[in-house]
Amino acid sequence: MNLESPKVTTKKSQQEMYNFLNNVENYQQVMPESLEKFEVTSPNSFLFALKGMPQIELQIKETREPELIILGSTAEKFDFTIDLVIEPAGEEQSEVQLFFEGKFNTMMAMMVKGPLKKFITTLSENIKEV
Repeated sequence: MNLESPKVTTKKSQQEMYNFLNNVENYQQVMPESLEKFEVTSPNSFLFALKGMPQIELQIKETREPELIILGSTAEKFDFTIDLVIEPAGEEQSEVQLFFEGKFNTMMAMMVKGPLKKFITTLSENIKEV
């Protein structure tokens, strides 16, 4: 299952946005309002729980400075990645878009598609405000 967020323009340069998103502590600032739990579990991973959703741990799996950060789930049963693509948009701006790729069975995909689409859209909207 593949989903993508709208592309948003931020008030940070490409490098500044990369530095912000490469720090797992900063993800608490861009989570949806329904966040119930957020905990940094290592220098490159964090776990979070949204109201009515299971707890998920994400880890920075790969980076390509200053344009790409790949977050991946640490749970085998919920196998997915979120690619954060950061493009320059002038000296003091950048554009960020999120790409979700999940390996789910058909039944699971039908159940989680709506909430996941809303989640990555909310993340991108909150990144725009940072």
